[in-house]
Amino acid sequence: MWQASDGEQALDQVTAHMPDLVLLDVMMPRMDGFTVCQRVRAFSAVPIIMLTARGLDQDKAHGLDLGADDFLGKPFSMDELLARVRAVLRRSHFTPDESPLGLQSIMHMGDLAVDCVQHRVTRAGQEVALTPTEFRLLAYLAQNADHVMIQDRLLAYVWGEEYVGESHVLQVNVNRLRHKLEADAAHPRIILTKVGGGYLFSTHDHT
Repeated sequence: MWQASDGEQALDQVTAHMPDLVLLDVMMPRMDGFTVCQRVRAFSAVPIIMLTARGLDQDKAHGLDLGADDFLGKPFSMDELLARVRAVLRRSHFTPDESPLGLQSIMHMGDLAVDCVQHRVTRAGQEVALTPTEFRLLAYLAQNADHVMIQDRLLAYVWGEEYVGESHVLQVNVNRLRHKLEADAAHPRIILTKVGGGYLFSTHDHT
C-alpha cells in the first residue's frame, strides 16, 4: 500500500506503482482529488473511490463525471470503507460464472466488438478505453441486446443491491459510454434510453 501527502504525489504514486485501487480525498494540497482523478483516467482504468467532507451530492456528481467509481462522505466507519472497497474491487473483476456471462465470449455489432473474456472493446479495430465499471455495464447491456433493461436491475447487477435507486450513478456511466462509443453522444444509436426508466443496447444501425 502506498500513501501520498498531496495530489501531485498521489498522481506520481499511481503512475509509478499502478495499484489495484485508489482512494482519493477531494481536499488535498497542490492538486485536488478531482484533478488527480481526471489525470489518472487519461492513462488508467484503475478503480477510484473518492472521499469528501464537503457538499456530498455536488462532489459526487462531479467525481463520477470525471471517472470515479464510487464516493464516500465523511465521517465514515472503517467497516463502511472496507465494504465500498470490496464492492468496487468485485465490480472490477468478473467471476468465472460471469465471464463470458454464460453467453458468447465476443459480440460483434457493426464495427463494435465486445470481448467478455479479454474484457476489451474495440471500434473499427481500435481499442476503446473503459473503466471496469463501464465495461461491466456495457457487457451486461450487450449480452441482453435489444431488450430493455430497467435501471434498478442494472444498478443491482453492476454496482450491487445497495445502489438500487441511485439513478444518477447509472446515468453518468451511460453518458460516459455514449461519449466513448457513439458517433454523436447527443443522438445515440447504440445505447438507447427507453420510456419507463430503462436502457437498451441496440444491434441495429451501428455504422
